Amino acid sequence: MSTSMSRRSALGLGAAAAVAGVGVSSPAQAAAAGPASIKKVYAKEKAKAGGLWHTHIAAVDATGAIKPIVEDDADHVTYGYSVQKLAVATAVMDKIDRGQLTLGTKLDLNADIILDGSGIYHLHRVYGDEITVANFLTAMLLVSDNTAVRMCGRVVPALEINEILAAKGFVHTRVEPVANPNRFFLGPTTPREMHDLLWRLATKTLLKPESCDFLLSITRWINGYHDGVRRVMSSKERERIATKYGADDNDLGESRHEVGIMFSADGVPLLTYAMFAEGLGDPGNYGATHPAVQAHAKIGRTMLDNLPAVPTTAKARTAVPRSLPKPFSPVSGG
Repeated sequence: MSTSMSRRSALGLGAAAAVAGVGVSSPAQAAAAGPASIKKVYAKEKAKAGGLWHTHIAAVDATGAIKPIVEDDADHVTYGYSVQKLAVATAVMDKIDRGQLTLGTKLDLNADIILDGSGIYHLHRVYGDEITVANFLTAMLLVSDNTAVRMCGRVVPALEINEILAAKGFVHTRVEPVANPNRFFLGPTTPREMHDLLWRLATKTLLKPESCDFLLSITRWINGYHDGVRRVMSSKERERIATKYGADDNDLGESRHEVGIMFSADGVPLLTYAMFAEGLGDPGNYGATHPAVQAHAKIGRTMLDNLPAVPTTAKARTAVPRSLPKPFSPVSGG
């Protein structure tokens, strides 16, 4: 009898030994190892970064149901800052779904509406363009443009945004109106409500499927925010993650937030994260070296490495629609 062993068999035994070495000896234990790893790294990185964290992380189980992994003060009401732009975009798309607006509707972009801070429009220096709703929604979600928020207010006033969010079942997620009905501050939310928004976006129940696809195509695009959760990832891995970042400061200190959805390689939503951190130090650092943003990067890599398997039950396969991004291909002009 031959004692030779194929390379594939040897690798299989090696993998089995590795699993046994960390004490995972059954499918149930293997399924629990992923959430345990995410919890452990989250707790470690939270402690290292400091501040006050409010977090909801959830992933699908074998049946396709979404179950919490981390619930850390998940109902705390806090200012979402630029994360809240997801809620604003939802209200705009809801009005489009109802036929009262289109992505092709054009508005003038004049100098008196320009806001500094994050974004691109304030860099133009000359104004007078006519831009579509699709244009400023893309700018708002991809590069977190602040002027785009004012553009959204011109088509969906603050009170109407809040009415739409309330009608969708959100209790705390709101914008804060000001004297001008078409302008507002971005307002509060909670980690749990943001998880709900994200999961309904991923399962295409928040809006019409085509509207959900539009918002997901922007938030998953590889030209978006990379300093946090998506930092230590390949371009293909980044395409599997829809993310939105928010940062500011208040009386407690610095705030650094990030929320998003992770998909399988074939477009099945598997995990949501809503991490809100406030009372942080390192003021004025909005880059990748901020301690909370470094924490997001390590937590993000851990979440991606420990995603659950795609549910295989017939119910799970039909209940959750897939979302695949447009493949990225470099172009040199011409």
